[in-house]
Amino acid sequence: MLFEDLFLFHLLPVLHWFNDRRSEIHSTPEDRSSFESRWNGEDIGGSGSRLICRVSEGQATELKGLERCYEEALDVNCRSFAGYFIEILKCEDGSVRFVVESPELILNWFGDETKLERCQEEEKIEDHAFGIGRYNPLWADGEEKYIDFYSKSTSFNCKSWSPPFYPQRVSLNLLNNQASTAKGSQASSGSNSDTESELESESSSSEVVTNDDGDSTDSETEIKEKNTEAALFDKQTPNIPSESTCSPGPQMTDSDNLSGGKHTPPKDFVCPITSHIFVDPVTLETGQTYERRAIQEWLDRGNTTCPITCQKVQSTQLPKTNYVLKRLIASWQEQNPGSAQIQSDLNQLQITPSLFDSARTSSSPRSVISQANSDGTVTELRLAINNLCMSEILSEAETAVVQIVRFWREANMESDNIVALLSKPAVVNSFVEVLLNSIDPKVLRATIFLLCELGSKDKNVIQTLTRVDSDVDCVVALFKRGLLEAVVLIYLLKPSTSILFKMDLVESLLMIIKNKEGDSVDMCVRPKTAALLLLQQLLGGGKEKSVSKVAHSVASAKTVESVIGTLEAEGSEERIAAVGILLRCMQEDGKCRNIIADKAKLTPLLESLIGATDSEKFQIVHFLFELVKLDRRSLNEQNLHIIKEQGTFSIMHTLLVYLQTALPDQCPFIACLLLQLDLLAEPRKMSMYREEAIDALISSLRNSDFPEAQLTAAETILALQGRFSSSGKPLARAFLLKCAGLDRRYNSVMQNEQLGHAVGKSQEKLAEDKAADEWERKMAFALVGHEFGLLFEALAEGMKSEEKKLSSACFLSATWLTNMLTVLPDTGIRGAARVCLLKHSISIFKSARDVEDKALAMLALSSFLQDPEGLSDLTPHMKDMLKSLRELKKSSSLATRILKTLSDGQDTSVDIWNYKELIQVDCGGNVEVLSIICFEDKIFSGLSDGMLKVWSCIGNRIHLIQEIREHTKGITSLAILQSGDRLYTGSLDRTVKVWAVGNELIQCIQVHDVKDQVLAMAIANNILCFVPNGAGIKVYSWNGDSKLFNPNKSVKCMALVQGKLYCGCNDSSMQEIDLATETISTIQNGTRKLIGKANPIHALRVSDGMIYSASTSTDGAAVKIWSASNFNQAGSLPSTLEPRSMLISSDLIYLGGKMGTVEVWCKRKRNRVATLQTRTNGKVICMAVDQDEEVLVVGTSDGRIQAWRLV
Repeated sequence: MLFEDLFLFHLLPVLHWFNDRRSEIHSTPEDRSSFESRWNGEDIGGSGSRLICRVSEGQATELKGLERCYEEALDVNCRSFAGYFIEILKCEDGSVRFVVESPELILNWFGDETKLERCQEEEKIEDHAFGIGRYNPLWADGEEKYIDFYSKSTSFNCKSWSPPFYPQRVSLNLLNNQASTAKGSQASSGSNSDTESELESESSSSEVVTNDDGDSTDSETEIKEKNTEAALFDKQTPNIPSESTCSPGPQMTDSDNLSGGKHTPPKDFVCPITSHIFVDPVTLETGQTYERRAIQEWLDRGNTTCPITCQKVQSTQLPKTNYVLKRLIASWQEQNPGSAQIQSDLNQLQITPSLFDSARTSSSPRSVISQANSDGTVTELRLAINNLCMSEILSEAETAVVQIVRFWREANMESDNIVALLSKPAVVNSFVEVLLNSIDPKVLRATIFLLCELGSKDKNVIQTLTRVDSDVDCVVALFKRGLLEAVVLIYLLKPSTSILFKMDLVESLLMIIKNKEGDSVDMCVRPKTAALLLLQQLLGGGKEKSVSKVAHSVASAKTVESVIGTLEAEGSEERIAAVGILLRCMQEDGKCRNIIADKAKLTPLLESLIGATDSEKFQIVHFLFELVKLDRRSLNEQNLHIIKEQGTFSIMHTLLVYLQTALPDQCPFIACLLLQLDLLAEPRKMSMYREEAIDALISSLRNSDFPEAQLTAAETILALQGRFSSSGKPLARAFLLKCAGLDRRYNSVMQNEQLGHAVGKSQEKLAEDKAADEWERKMAFALVGHEFGLLFEALAEGMKSEEKKLSSACFLSATWLTNMLTVLPDTGIRGAARVCLLKHSISIFKSARDVEDKALAMLALSSFLQDPEGLSDLTPHMKDMLKSLRELKKSSSLATRILKTLSDGQDTSVDIWNYKELIQVDCGGNVEVLSIICFEDKIFSGLSDGMLKVWSCIGNRIHLIQEIREHTKGITSLAILQSGDRLYTGSLDRTVKVWAVGNELIQCIQVHDVKDQVLAMAIANNILCFVPNGAGIKVYSWNGDSKLFNPNKSVKCMALVQGKLYCGCNDSSMQEIDLATETISTIQNGTRKLIGKANPIHALRVSDGMIYSASTSTDGAAVKIWSASNFNQAGSLPSTLEPRSMLISSDLIYLGGKMGTVEVWCKRKRNRVATLQTRTNGKVICMAVDQDEEVLVVGTSDGRIQAWRLV
């Protein structure tokens, strides 16, 4: 580009001298004997031109010498002008041309001065052309390539020459005699042999000699060069048909040169690149007009500027055809019929008699009549095409379109010749112009009809339409405005999925699909079919977000019903498209699955399996697989019966054959559908289909070369359970969580899926549940019984996978099948499952962080505990499992049952309940720890001196975070609301204080004066119950009112449960007070003092409908257990300890006594499982456990706090 912009203009004389001298060398006569080895003609172009390259040794020597001189001339002159340009840059004056003179050309290599003068004259002509915008660097580029052929190729191989894409500028004499040259070329085309002999014998000058009679002859070299250019031109453009209107027209001179006479076209009608009259003119944003193919080639070479103005072109997408200029050219050509032998593009469409020779061969009277009719039709058709392309009146063009459509239909104009005639770019562009300007619906439909018919028969029509974006946009705009037939043309254009999304056609496509009216025009493709195919293309590709949006639009009830109806269409392509659309809708919005299952006619679809391609078969199978994922088991089985029984062939045999040849990622779907169809019969009977299906699932699960197939197989096995939500999602995980005791999570999933609306009456629900249980049992029996539990081995291998999704799906499937072993007959499969899955289940149970995963692993382990062998295998892992079981027992009843099973299986429970001492802290001073309570990660302790201390318990560490002295006397009681935001403290200073609990510190927000010392306290709803320093028990409301209950007893301890107050008295009696009715019931009568000593109830607790009282062991039982319903004694704990405090958790009973001893008793078995020591002589006054019941904290009479953790 730098050479062309700076040097080429000044070196034009050198270039012309070189071209002339080279032509002279080629035109020199040579001896035929020197061509013993010459290149025969080689057909390299679509036009059939022959290229003959012959160079003698003398000519080769002269050409090499000429190239050396030419290179030296260019080098020396370029250096000279480079210095000239440097001087210009150094000059500060803006008018540089008056300061620095341009250097003269160095022409020492020119041997003939006359030729030099001629070159200088031609330079002036070129200068004039450059001034009017006709000069183009492409010609210079072509000359450089021509020079390269001689300088670089020593073998003179014709294929190595790469001439410019466009014809080169020729001399004025040749242009003036172009018509006669064209005649000579036509005459020569009549006989190839004569032409070749003339080319070999003819030897004349390089210029054209014009005779008086108009004949002209070219030199042999020029003729061969022109043939070469034409042949290579055709070869370089294989994608453009030979009939294209872009084929070269007559070469033109500058409009200012009047030597051509009145037939010389105006310069505005001539492409500045090709020097030909415009055929398909396009005007760039710079205002310059070019031939479409020429400027496209210019841009394809990597150029980004306008060839004339050198301005940067912002867009490489060419604009629409300049129809105004095309009309002007056509008008001018009509006024000047002798301007050229080759007329404009419209004249190239002229019908020749040879097109209809076949119609004239018959001599029968009927054929003669047909011939006459055909000739008349052809004449009328030619006239209609002329009117369409030439008329400037819209109504005439519209009338021409209507006539062409009538000819097409009535005269049966579908022959290849007529299609080729109407498929010319000029005619197609005229049709598009009608679409752009017409507002008549009939004309628009007729135009679309013609373009669709032509496009379906000739791909060149589609290429012409897609060449300009504005043409496609016009068709899309008409479709969106209601011209429904335009969808067929859009389909024939075969736009990519990304372009389809940009067109935003979804609403219009859905409108056609929902349209129940018949097609107004009989087209090559039905508009509804085209809309379905385009919609399937949108749903089958693109970004997931965009596809999801389209699928939701289609999933509306009316649209889905319309698509369902096309499942009965005659064409298989339309049925397959409907299957793809419905499949995507079910995957995106599963709630439409019920509508599809209710209204779809499956028989035509099943018939489509015969003769369908593998991809189409899989789409149908996948559709059927999704269709039987309804939330009602009875409907699923009904659809399975329809699939199995309808059709004229065996669907199971077809699936079996397809399964044997399907791709790995397709096999799980086929096998799943085949297995479900087979299980409609009795599952205990042997079946070839069942065996093949399960084998395929196992093979896919083990095929590590295809991870996607492995995951699909694992998920498919899980779907075989047969429980689905209303949206078609498998409910296996939620159902298994319910079996594991996590009812809350199961209920939450059911509520989110709104399954309550899917089933009406309770009786129907019970029937559906029964059908689901029966299907699950049959399916599990078939799977686990195959090859004696071979599936368990495959699932165990999948659980080892590093792919999280695969291992999770295999784990869930294994859990389901293992849990089903408890309801299936024992045929020895449990042992095989235990060998394959026990270790994996234990590993997941111990290491899983997610509560649900732990619960599922626990469910799998529970099935192994029912066998003695399984329990024996679990014994070595029992200690590792206890911690997780204790975590789960708060939310899962199954964990409690497992703990019970493990405890019953041991001679003693000591090994199960092991404690590890965490820490012991000294509260300091001569104080007692009177009360203690745990909440979350904090421990609150009340001391005898009125100090309230707050401790943090994280991990195995306990440290003090706050201490407050708001009470003046000892804090005897602590209570915290379930919400955890309020803490209540009762004290001997006759007050109860309320504290706000924050993340770190607490602060007192309210003080209640209760008028009496608080020895024990309980909080419930809006009341406060406490034991005063006297008789009875007081119930205090927060508004200040109080009432005394049980005034005749000296109460030692109390417990408040569900509105009932339980009192333990100093005389060892116990009472129950119903606060609602204010009635008192006696649980245990008191006893008199023995030798002045009382036997009080030191601690009282109520748990799980039992009342636990702790007192001095006079009869060998320190703790007695009573029924809260009838007050009968239910048992006792044979402890010799004199307990001063008692705490009851879910599984254990803690007794605190003298000498810092804490006994731990099993709540269910009522045996002692552990004894803890505080290593102090003080009494254990108070105890508490954390929310997880894993940490035990005690307070002693010597001011110490000690904690243990259950391990």
